Formats: sequence, C-alpha cells, structure tokens
Amino acid sequence: MLQNIRDASQHWLGKIVLTVIFTLLIAGVGIFGVEEFFRGSASTTVATVGKTPISAESVRTAYQNQLQRFQAQFRRNLTPDQARALGIERQVMAQLVTEAALDQKTRDLGLAVPDAAVIRAIHDEKSFQNAEGRFDPALFYQTLQRAGLNEPMFVREQRAVIARLQLAEAVTADLAVPQAMREAVHRYATERRAASYMVLTPSVAGDIPSPSEDDLKGYYEANKSGFRAPETRAASLLVLDPERLAKPDAVSAEEVQKLYEARKSTFGTPERRTIQQIVFPDAAAAEEARKAIESGAKTFEAVATERGTDGKDLTLGTLTKAELFDPAVAEAAFGLASGGVSAPVKGRFGTVLLHVTAIEPGTTKPLSEVEPEIRKQVAQARAREQVDTIHDAVEDQRASAKPLAEIAKERDLPLVTVPAVDAQGQDAAGAKVADIPEPDTTLPALFRAEIGGDNEPLRTKAGGYVWYDVTKIDAAHDKPLDQVRDAVAAGWRAAEIAKRLQDTSKALAGRLDKGEDIEAVAQSAGLNVQKTEDIARNQAKEGLTTDVVERLFATNVGKAGSAPAGDNRVVFKVTAATMPAYVPGSPSDKTVEGNFRTALADDVLGQYIAEVQKNAGVSINQAALRRAIGGEY
Repeated sequence: MLQNIRDASQHWLGKIVLTVIFTLLIAGVGIFGVEEFFRGSASTTVATVGKTPISAESVRTAYQNQLQRFQAQFRRNLTPDQARALGIERQVMAQLVTEAALDQKTRDLGLAVPDAAVIRAIHDEKSFQNAEGRFDPALFYQTLQRAGLNEPMFVREQRAVIARLQLAEAVTADLAVPQAMREAVHRYATERRAASYMVLTPSVAGDIPSPSEDDLKGYYEANKSGFRAPETRAASLLVLDPERLAKPDAVSAEEVQKLYEARKSTFGTPERRTIQQIVFPDAAAAEEARKAIESGAKTFEAVATERGTDGKDLTLGTLTKAELFDPAVAEAAFGLASGGVSAPVKGRFGTVLLHVTAIEPGTTKPLSEVEPEIRKQVAQARAREQVDTIHDAVEDQRASAKPLAEIAKERDLPLVTVPAVDAQGQDAAGAKVADIPEPDTTLPALFRAEIGGDNEPLRTKAGGYVWYDVTKIDAAHDKPLDQVRDAVAAGWRAAEIAKRLQDTSKALAGRLDKGEDIEAVAQSAGLNVQKTEDIARNQAKEGLTTDVVERLFATNVGKAGSAPAGDNRVVFKVTAATMPAYVPGSPSDKTVEGNFRTALADDVLGQYIAEVQKNAGVSINQAALRRAIGGEY
C-alpha cells in the first residue's frame, strides 16, 4: 500500500497529502505544536472547509515546516517580511485547505480504510524496516517517539492520508487521452518544412547619418533602462585559504626522506608485463602441455591453437601486477623471467599456463625530483589541520566586534578590499573585479547581506573560509546622457539599421506574396537565394536561427515572411510542408499518450479539488491566521 503511496506522491497532490505525516515523522521535526496538532486539541480554528476545521496548531506547524525549507534553501534566516514576499502563508493555507477538502469529501462518500490496509502500509514502509527488510517494531516506536507521537495518532493520520490518495486515484483512474490531441501532438512534433530564403545584412540598410541631438535624447528617454547603472557594493573579505597557509619550506629534510621511503612505489611507474594465458580443464592436462613446451616439442602458441584459444583470448595484455584481477595469476606471472612459462596455476576461472613475452621495468623517480611535491603535500596537510583552529579564533574575534582589517593584520591573513562590484562581478566601468574568492558563492552572499550585518563565513571548495562585511551600498540609478552618449549613439544606429532592414524585408516579402519569383526579387535587391529542407520546429538550421524557424512554421505554405537573425534579417518563402502519417497505437503514439495522461490527470484532479472546495465552502479567520503564524500581514 505504501508503495502505491510513494508512486502517487510523484504528482503534486501526492506530495501535498504526504507532507504533514512524513515530513514530521521521518525527518523527526520537533516543532512546537506538533503534539497538539495530532491530538486535535480545542484551539482556535483558523479555517473551515465544509465541516472540517483547520486548527491553529496545524497551520503553525505547516508554516514552520515550509519556512524551514526555504531557510535551508537560502541558507539564512528569513524575516517575516521576506516570508510574506515569498507567499509562504498562502502556500501553507492552500495545502491545508486542499487536504481538508479531500478529508471532507471522503467522509461525504463514506470512504473508509480498514485496519488491515493501514497495518500493511506501515509494515511495507521501508523507513520502519530493519536491514533484512522486515518491519521492526522497535524502530517504528523509536521514530514515533522522536516525533512526539503515539501509535493511535500516527495510525489516524495515516488512515486519512491513504483515504485521500484512494479518492485522488479514483478520480484520475483510466483517463483517456483523446486521439485528436495525440494526433495534434504528432503533427506538431513530426512536421518538416522546406523554404527558400535570402539574408539581409546591415550593409543593405545603406549609409546611416550621424544622429542629431534630438535623436539621441529621444532614444535615450525611450531606452533609459538600458543605460542604468546597477547596484554596486563595497566590501571587505577576509580569506582563510589552506594553500596559502601551507609552508613547504618549513618541512624538514628528514620528514621528506621518511615519506619518500614509505611511498617510494608511488613515485614513478610500476613494472608492466605482456602476458599470455591458456586455460585447461585440469592440472594434469596443463602439466602435460607445459612439459611439451619445455622440451621444445611445441610452442606456447601451438598449444593454444590445439586448445582452440584464438589470438584475442591468448594475450591478456600488457599489465601491472595490480591490474591482474586474479591474485594467483598475478603472483605467478610476475615471478617469471621474460619468455618463461609457468607451472599450472589454479586460478579463479580454472587451471592456466602463463607465458611472459615482454617485461617493461618499473621506474622510480629520485628524491631530488619529487622533493618539492612531497614538501607541498606535507605542508598542505598541516595547513588543513590548522584551518578549524584559526576559524574558531577568528569567530571569537568577530563576536567581540573586531573589524576584519584588524583580524587580518593580527593573523597575517589576506584581506581583499573591493571598492565597488555589481552582482555580475563587474566594477562601475564594466571590468571584471579580480581577487574575489569563489565569486559564484561570494557575490550572491554579498548582495544578500546588509551593512553591519552578522554574516556567517562562507566555506570554500578548498576547505577554507571567507568572512565578509558590506561597507557601502550604491543603489541602482540612471546614468546621465552625457555619460553614456557613445553607447546611446551606438544603440540608435543599431535601431535605425534594424528598422531599415525590417522595412526592406517587408517590401520584399510583399512582392513574393504577389507571385514574383524569388530569384528575380533577390537579384533586384542584390541578394543571393538559398534553399533548405527538412526544417524541424525549434531547431536552428544552416542560416536560419530558432526565431526564424518559429516564424517560418507560423507562415502558410506558399507564403512569405521575415524575421530577425542577430544583426541580419531573413526573408523567406515556405515551399513545402511534410509529415509522416499518424498511426494510432504506434510506439510514438503510446509515448505521447503516457506523457499526456499524467498532465491530464493533474488538470482533472485540480479541477475536482476546486469543485469540492466550492461545494463544501471555505472560510478563513484572518485574525486567527495572523496569530497562528506569529504576526501581522
């Protein structure tokens, strides 16, 4: 039964109805109000769906759960205003009203889940099973105890969850995807088009005169947002980097020598051998073959041929000892001289004879060559051990409100001072700001922080930390025209070229629609005609961008059109449209049917729930809701 529940939870309703019980139970969330929620205590009712109440405790619990999920996602605490901006209370109430509506409907329909089904579902839940896959009562009761629940509470809520899912499954069972819909999807996905087209480059626009002052002012006012300076922030960054802490010169020669001797085999390349192998049914047959080889009566290859071993199976390859899977084979092969044949070896896959045809000796780098590498490894290992100690000391100093600059000076740690940086890592001039450690993590943190805020240090990929303080915030603002005059002029020129190309392309497409030959039209405009076939939706092809292809599929066969393609513009005429025949029941049709059945079921279920809520009636006590979530909104 719970397997069915897990399957059902893949769509959004399943996730809703399972949220309350398993988020609280399996995660072991000990949020205030949990016990009262399951007791159904007589606290203030926040909402009512039909005759089903939604208590303040359930709202409070669900709200805190959702708030914690968002805080974990953003990795910081959220203020009440931020929570309201995210719409957390609306999401919670929608979830609880949906559950209450389903509970009301199951009662109206007289649906009931028998004890045997609930017990079977609990026993089938893997979270309550031991390593052997059997239900473990001790584990079950321990989990309930951690969540502050008892067995009757859990069983009651579990029964309600199963009933909700059974109702949802009944509503969406055996939904048929109309053939007309499947055929429409087939036509959309498989249609291919052919077209003739010509490309208008900026040179077609001709000479563009310099803009007048009025032109510049008009373009600037109409596109002022494109010349807006983004918000920038100044910040101080204290960097604790294990690699910078590492001091290779402090590692003694004795330590280097000791580590070199202990790991000498890793400094170089191991010996490799080219090995041949013949498999025999027993040791006697292998020994007989070995004697024939030793006496010179037969070669190793001749014995292999007699045994039916071809060339690709004869040679194992040129391998190191560690690369040989069978330990017995490895020991025997690496105990032979070059050209030697082994005695019968009892391997994992039978008795074998081995023949070593070549040996590549191993090499070991001298200490002088690997000494810098060893020093670096030892120094970095020591530095990583110091990181946590330094982190704790810096945190103590931060707690006493000591500035990052002073901490950096006292502990000889690098301090990165950033005069101004925007959210994309650029300064006011648009240049990339260097020296910001791990900007993908650090920049978002800087733009979430406030001046004087208590910021948690960021953990770096190298195992270090970055402490940061925002020292100044310059809000986003419009740049004056004089400051961006060159950019405005360039923008005006680009817009003027685009307008001229659009006017020209409209005129050319109009001539094509009147029946003129595309070759003649192109020649009169000094353009070349190109042709292409097998054009698929949403896929660029040759000189046609996805924007052009989208417009091309929106144009009837035999008609012309145009669309921008970067700095160019394309004028086209659709010459053909083809598609394979639609075959009901084909593999592709079944795939479409399966995909759309899920979407159709979600739509039907959503409409059903909305109708249930409408018929049952939903009322919400706004004052009780504000008290439940802890504030006004």
